[in-house]
Amino acid sequence: MIELTERQSVLRAHAREWAQELAKWALDLERTPDLVHELLDLPGMRFLAKFSIPEEYDDDPITLDGHSFGGGGMERVTICEEFGAADAGMMLAAPGPSMSGVLVSRLGSQAQQELFYGRLAERPTWTFFALTEPERGSDAGAMQTTLTQDGDRLLLNGAKRFIGNAIRADVGVIFARVRPGPLGVVAVLADTGHPGFVATPIPTVGLRGNQVTDVRFSSVEIPADRLLGAHLSPSRRGLLGAVRALNQLRPGVAALGLGIARGAHDYVRAHRRALTAWERAELDGIGLRIEGVRQLVRRAAVASDQDDPGMGPLASAAKSRAARLAEDVTLRTLDFFGPGARLEHPLLDKYVRDARGIEYMEGTRNIHHLNVFQGLSQGTIVRR
Repeated sequence: MIELTERQSVLRAHAREWAQELAKWALDLERTPDLVHELLDLPGMRFLAKFSIPEEYDDDPITLDGHSFGGGGMERVTICEEFGAADAGMMLAAPGPSMSGVLVSRLGSQAQQELFYGRLAERPTWTFFALTEPERGSDAGAMQTTLTQDGDRLLLNGAKRFIGNAIRADVGVIFARVRPGPLGVVAVLADTGHPGFVATPIPTVGLRGNQVTDVRFSSVEIPADRLLGAHLSPSRRGLLGAVRALNQLRPGVAALGLGIARGAHDYVRAHRRALTAWERAELDGIGLRIEGVRQLVRRAAVASDQDDPGMGPLASAAKSRAARLAEDVTLRTLDFFGPGARLEHPLLDKYVRDARGIEYMEGTRNIHHLNVFQGLSQGTIVRR
């Protein structure tokens, strides 16, 4: 069993309090995603906006009961579970380094990290991570967005789809191709204010606060010093950087799904006081399943913190199990309230709709099953 340390328990206690405060606006945020701008002064939003910004780039880092937090895997899954249990959409709508921060920390030069994190430390700033393309999904090998040389300029052309927060963001990471082949993919830091950058919201059933977008690039000028990993060999940047960033973040996505399942489970406990013996046994069984997935998520987070060779397959196992858990549990909890549950309990209905979104974040289940199979066959992970 992986239990939280005293420091991580402090983080969980604060995150739970902040998340419950933000959850009051969960349904309002769905109707009006721009509401997030009015919530930036709340403690939870302030923390999320700065979480994982390295202390060397932040003159005023957030500390809790004397502890500072640098954005490690166990810290991330602890926060994600608590916000997922309250409102996953609110966390995804929050400003902060998010996925782009992971890639910048791995591939960025010191000057690029100072530029990126310095902006985020000054004020709440949204970022985005653009890999998925229309008609090609996350198949980076088929990527068609291009980065071409035009004299002293780099020009970005193409399109990305299902990109969270791109319509709010000031800066983000975009993957593009400079030449054919797996080593021809690079990542760049791009400002959304440059001419030719257009982001359009896509209507979604769940996680509406995140404002998933379609993004188009038409000769967007990228300064040459914004090419991430230029000081590294081609084999250590581009697609490899994306894979490592996704592996590092997938336990957090899994924790969001875990949190959604826990939130729905807690909702039944709070709103169905009179339970039959069978219903109590059913809820207890759901609780045990939630704890089992929690342990898998934490195991993946520990592997991420230790840079374990089995980190990738473990992250995939956690993400796949948590996505299935979120869907199964939220749909099952509707049965505790009868045929009109989705109309009479809008928050429970929101859990159900948000749960489905976890399946499509950071790769769908079939991709993760292949990753787990590879890990088992190659011996990088073992059954326990």
